Amino acid sequence: MALSDTAIRTAKPADKPYKLSDEKGLFVLVMPNGAKYWRLKYRFNGKEKLLSFGTYPDTGLKDARDRREDARKLLANGIDPGENRKATKAAKVERSSNSFEVICREWLEQRKDTVEPAQTVKTLARMENDVFPWIGGKAITEITAPEVLSVMRRMDERGARYTAHRVRSEISRAFRYAIATGRAERDPCPDLKGAIPSPRSGNFASITEPAKVAEMLRAFEAFRGTFVVKCALEIAPKVFVRPGELRKAEWDKVDLDKAEWRYLVTKTGTEHLVPLAAQVVATLRELHQLTGHGRYIFPGRDPLKPMSESAVNAALRRMGYDTKTEITGHGFRAMARTILHEELGQKPEVIEHQLAHSVSDALGTAYNRTKFLKERKTMMQLWADYLDKLKAGAEVIQLHTAA
Repeated sequence: MALSDTAIRTAKPADKPYKLSDEKGLFVLVMPNGAKYWRLKYRFNGKEKLLSFGTYPDTGLKDARDRREDARKLLANGIDPGENRKATKAAKVERSSNSFEVICREWLEQRKDTVEPAQTVKTLARMENDVFPWIGGKAITEITAPEVLSVMRRMDERGARYTAHRVRSEISRAFRYAIATGRAERDPCPDLKGAIPSPRSGNFASITEPAKVAEMLRAFEAFRGTFVVKCALEIAPKVFVRPGELRKAEWDKVDLDKAEWRYLVTKTGTEHLVPLAAQVVATLRELHQLTGHGRYIFPGRDPLKPMSESAVNAALRRMGYDTKTEITGHGFRAMARTILHEELGQKPEVIEHQLAHSVSDALGTAYNRTKFLKERKTMMQLWADYLDKLKAGAEVIQLHTAA
């Protein structure tokens, strides 16, 4: 006689376990403690076996019967439902251990000692935000090129084309790690070359959003390269001169007591004056102990020569920044120009003079190194203070103090 839900629900425990039988081998085992277990009795290759379907009421009567029918279909096809369950469970465990997310996190952990900490943090954040929710749970061997393309398109459609291309590269590296460790045979990412247009090139890449500038400055602070390059990274955004002018800076052109740096602009041959904020002077005094005996403030491996023209950009790349699409040493100029005007309300003509750009005025003066000098000194200190506050995570209030 078939069981009813009422009969199961009202069944009372006894001193010993007893069965409430349904049909076709299904029964409930009522335990002395009141627990009620679903069991299916079946025979396979002449041997009697039991299969568990959970407990009542978590598994209801209908669900238990549905599972019984699924098991009977397997038996009809010559498959032991108990062994099939074990194999399915093992496959799920293996699939979980070979999921893209697991392997990607392993790859990031494996390489963390060879890259800057900030780079690992940025890569993991991109994965957690844009990749893992879509393909993280899939076995890496099951991920196809169209699925990776879907991930890229979601980013591209929100205007993050640069990030989309970077993520494709990072996914590809995770695949290559899986191949090297014997858990994948092929990387689908090369199939996507050209699927999304390359980011447009043009002006030097720059970061102009204060929150992203703050993140970058904190990455500079954590930089683990040479002290000379670290100082260059700290100073470059605060003085925003051309990269060539920075790396070729000479000690005899700097007056730390007056907080001034004078040099000839390579592009125009005119003399330029850079007022130095207190923070820049402090960094230079510290650096002077190391390089002050030589000609160059930022010497290269050969102390008779300035540091490499690629040193700052190479440091940016080590920290995870794409120097083609995000920021370059030259990009600090656009960063300063934009934020000084839009966030700090500085006058465009003052900013342009500090950038050593030709600025025509009513008197026909193209460039004068001393023009707006008082305003520029104030602006450069304001700028350095602003950057320090950004780096510290303080809320920076927009100061539109100039028209």
